[in-house]
Amino acid sequence: MPVRQLPEQVVNRIAAGEVVERPASVVKELVENAIDAGASRIDIFTDGGGRRRIGITDDGSGMTRDDLALAVDRHATSKLDDEDLLRIRTLGFRGEALPSIGAVAKLGITTRHASEPHAWSLAVEGGGKAPIMPAALGQGTRVEVNDLFYATPARLKFLKTDRTEAEAIREVVRRLAMARPDVAFTLAGEERAPVTWAAALPGAAGRLTRLGDILGADFRGSAIEVRSEREGVVVEGFAAAPSLTRANALGQYLFVNGRPVRDKLILGAVRAAYSDYLPRDRHPVVALFVTCDPEGVDANVHPAKTEVRFRNAGLVRALIVHALKDGLAREGRRTAANTADGATLQAFRPAITPSPRPGNWDWRSSPSFPVDPMRSFDGAAATAFAEPRQAAFDVGTPTADVRFEAAPASDLLDRPLGAARTQIHETYIVSQTRDGLIVVDQHAAHERIVYEKLKASLAKDGVQRQILLIPEIVELDEATVERLLDRAEELASFGLAIESFGPGAVAVRETPSLLGKANAAGLLRDLAEHMAEWDEALPLERRLMHVAATMACHGSVRAGRRLKPEEMNALLREMEDTPNSGQCNHGRPTYVELKLTDIEKLFGRR
Repeated sequence: MPVRQLPEQVVNRIAAGEVVERPASVVKELVENAIDAGASRIDIFTDGGGRRRIGITDDGSGMTRDDLALAVDRHATSKLDDEDLLRIRTLGFRGEALPSIGAVAKLGITTRHASEPHAWSLAVEGGGKAPIMPAALGQGTRVEVNDLFYATPARLKFLKTDRTEAEAIREVVRRLAMARPDVAFTLAGEERAPVTWAAALPGAAGRLTRLGDILGADFRGSAIEVRSEREGVVVEGFAAAPSLTRANALGQYLFVNGRPVRDKLILGAVRAAYSDYLPRDRHPVVALFVTCDPEGVDANVHPAKTEVRFRNAGLVRALIVHALKDGLAREGRRTAANTADGATLQAFRPAITPSPRPGNWDWRSSPSFPVDPMRSFDGAAATAFAEPRQAAFDVGTPTADVRFEAAPASDLLDRPLGAARTQIHETYIVSQTRDGLIVVDQHAAHERIVYEKLKASLAKDGVQRQILLIPEIVELDEATVERLLDRAEELASFGLAIESFGPGAVAVRETPSLLGKANAAGLLRDLAEHMAEWDEALPLERRLMHVAATMACHGSVRAGRRLKPEEMNALLREMEDTPNSGQCNHGRPTYVELKLTDIEKLFGRR
């Protein structure tokens, strides 16, 4: 088949296939154009999930008549001062959006520049341009897209339901609104009630306001401000405390120089920073903004500009990990589980069950507050209420192992985790503070303490070891033994010295002194199970932290161990001095707190 030049309309439709994937892609391109035009307010309206109609109105700088005539031509743009693609400071720069949309839909543009006496309008239908006509409009631009993909009917078959397409549009607008809190957005359409995000004040407070409006009050209440800067690269934003998580990574919003992106490098850095706080099946909620010199990032690696490539990817990753870890450590007290939410408080409320009464008495017709029965007693009746009858009110001994301690020292009540009052079920420590009570999981809390000590010891001068007088022989299957021996050097860095002891067995000669009398067999089996899941691409640092986490679990106070009052208070004080003590290294909370005001609500005192 001979080589031939494709017609202009076919070229435009091929380009439209790359740029205009679905109605949400159209909204993204048009809203980005409005932002680049300096708009302070952008209104978006859609109908039929965007396939029937999309309308975008902004109060930006608008276009002159000559600019409007060029704007719908291929590769015509006002966003590049020269041919340097390494210094891109705008969201759009390819000059493909408007001609691509016009090639597959009915496109109408009305715009007015401040230098023009009136507005101008232009219509493009299936790639064909109509003459430019005078129009009426205040300063800014209004773009209408009707009958999307009418020129390419086959593309319509790949669109999903109107509701699904409308939700995709909503997600696009949400991301752009998060990137620009200084711009007011309104999103309306037949598929939803209008949503308006007012322009926020500049700075971190305004950014958090916008993020809270979009991500909800839960995020605003648990958001931790993070920031890190080096060599001209700035990473800032907000990260939710580990108590707020999602089942997937869709709650992670990433922006590079104001551009919403989905970058594997950044997502991996976020996961690494939260690895000490979350279980493997949970994901954090973050909104991170990376700002760097345009020459340090390539935004031209994807037709839809949803991916970027950094010149110094290692620096960006390190800054993200450092910013998140620093923020989470700084707000360690807020990483514990939040018990002030309605669902948790509701769990404490007793179920109201009517008491059986004789005869045909209907409890539903009784007063809300029954009369105090003591008021109907006369003296004789009160005297008759003797000890034998009082025995009916004996509730017996507590079902839990509750050992109440003496009145706590006043200074301990002022400590963040209060004074230990009792241990219940030989697992949970109940402490009292000035304004509430705290329940601590003794195993999870001590697990975090041991883990942090192992990390600190490794970073300082290596983990201290204890040599076993008689090596402990642990029998395992041959595959497990090989897996452990392959990692013997990494295990030795944590003070666990092992060597082969014939087929199917290893000899444990040294253990970390922090673990005390450790169960070597159980520890090695758990380590081998974790190693089976490791990928060789997993960094050495993360593999070492997995080892430390497993050792900490085996070396911590177990549930079911009775603790003395002084031991309970010592554990609370260590928690206060340990970073990240709100979560164990498996992501579970180490304590929950109930404020006195919440308790009073439970009993109807407030």
